[in-house]
Amino acid sequence: MRDALAPIAERHGALVVVQDVDADADLERRYGDRVPVLLLGAPSADLELCHYTLDVAAVERALTRS
Repeated sequence: MRDALAPIAERHGALVVVQDVDADADLERRYGDRVPVLLLGAPSADLELCHYTLDVAAVERALTRS
């Protein structure tokens, strides 16, 4: 997912931050086996765009609105 996301993020000037879900008890509780998971903004905002595979259309829509 990270490799496929990189050119989209670059095109929109978005910063991609990678976090280890297993290293954070709260993230592990919220997302469990749904990794990789892609969020818009901080994890506390809980704005999930997709998980397992990249949903290009959802990412494009979210970054266009941001």
